[in-house]
Amino acid sequence: MVTIGDVARVAGVSRSTASYALSGKRSISAEVRQKVEQAVQNLGYTPNAGAKALATSQTKVLGLLARFLEDEFAPAMLQYILGVTNRAREAGYDTLLLTEEDGASALKRISDSRMVDGFILLNVAENDDRLGILRDAAQPGSLVGLPGDPTGIDVFDLDFVTAGRLMVETLHALGHRELILVSQPEHVLERGGAYVWRLANAAQERAAELGVELHHHFGSSSQPEIGGELVGLLDAHPSATGLLLNNEAAAAALPNVLQSRGLSAPADISVIGRYSDDFARTFSLPYSAIDSAADELGRLAVEHLISRIEGTADAESTVVDLVAPRIDDRGSTAVPPTRH
Repeated sequence: MVTIGDVARVAGVSRSTASYALSGKRSISAEVRQKVEQAVQNLGYTPNAGAKALATSQTKVLGLLARFLEDEFAPAMLQYILGVTNRAREAGYDTLLLTEEDGASALKRISDSRMVDGFILLNVAENDDRLGILRDAAQPGSLVGLPGDPTGIDVFDLDFVTAGRLMVETLHALGHRELILVSQPEHVLERGGAYVWRLANAAQERAAELGVELHHHFGSSSQPEIGGELVGLLDAHPSATGLLLNNEAAAAALPNVLQSRGLSAPADISVIGRYSDDFARTFSLPYSAIDSAADELGRLAVEHLISRIEGTADAESTVVDLVAPRIDDRGSTAVPPTRH
């Protein structure tokens, strides 16, 4: 096992100088620091996490609470997890992923054990039972998802209200006057998935303002159910010229559904989804979509949490940062087809 003594020997400096060069606790010349860093790279040295925690009162670990729920599309959740873990790794932090169904109990247990320096919560519900425990925890926390009461916690989320309006406005500007909106399963909403109703309500309100007929339906989160439901919706609303998808499973299923009916986008129907660019590449989706901003939200949550941990954030205030939606244009929207 490589030790700090080995690093010092190869770099030609004392053990304490090597330690200071790595910790940054004292001013070290650029030349010496470069020698130490080169020795670390050559030897493959990794600082002892336990010793570092004792010295800094930090574990350099972030707790990430996420749940893989049967009624939500797992690949979409993975995009958010990767957004957090990738940025944490870049910042020198490991991630402890907690997927227990009883998230409140897991959060309290890990907080009391001091195993992590801070927490990031996904699957945030309107009235989330983890928030009271997080507010009382010794460690700071960040949320990816807007709860009903964000008091005292930093929050990062997509602006789903603006997203819903933008979807409708984009197709209305092209001349569409009848649209279908497919949301997540209804029990996601009942469980507290407020992002579902925030987008749907905003879309319905904007449609009414613009004189657009909007048919709103809750879709399943898995195949083959969602494929059959999309077929049924297209049959039920044959004069609809636009399809809005706030349901990743529906977006993934749509190419096969349209192909089976001899339809294409945008020649026969315009489509706007809501999912990440990585998600679109994974499923080869050719549809324009509002980027769910999974990477950006993960980055913001991690960076702000680390600033809390390291004492550089304003301790007197918290942040609610709603990322403005943008449409990644993949060519699936156009003026509506002429119907005979």
